[in-house]
Amino acid sequence: MKPVVAILALVSLSACAGGAGFGKSGGIATYDDLKAAQEACAAKGGTLKLQKNGDVQYLDDYACEKN
Repeated sequence: MKPVVAILALVSLSACAGGAGFGKSGGIATYDDLKAAQEACAAKGGTLKLQKNGDVQYLDDYACEKN
């Protein structure tokens, strides 16, 4: 049973390391990804803003806030 748990943990971690994050750049907040996220947010009536204690380099640290 323990080897199965270890294998599942390794598979889960390898998926994280693959860079399959949000956006086209694996979660890095590029100009194009930020622009697309802002446009999608504006279409919903909101504004894209950096979350409290967020890192400007990561797209996941931004949130669409209602106006």
